Amino acid sequence: MPPAPDNSQPTTLAQETPAAQLSVSGKITAVAKESFILAVAGQASQHLTQEAPRPKSMTFHIDKNTTIEGKLEVNSNADVTYREDNGRNIAISVHVTP
Repeated sequence: MPPAPDNSQPTTLAQETPAAQLSVSGKITAVAKESFILAVAGQASQHLTQEAPRPKSMTFHIDKNTTIEGKLEVNSNADVTYREDNGRNIAISVHVTP
């Protein structure tokens, strides 16, 4: 049998499309000048213990393109749309609710 033809083409998708937008919700635990920390509910474990999932902290960096609805305050809830850039979470938009 002849070998199957190789129809693969070079992948340049990463160069053509912007970074994927992700979103998460949680409670603001700290606010700094150019960043804030959000406590996000952790994933429930598959263990048979009755432990509650631990919240996971995520740091979001704010830049000149970030849009913020509301005021970033500790203990406020926030919905964050963000992108990952070199291992950093860059906030695209933040909607804060008291």
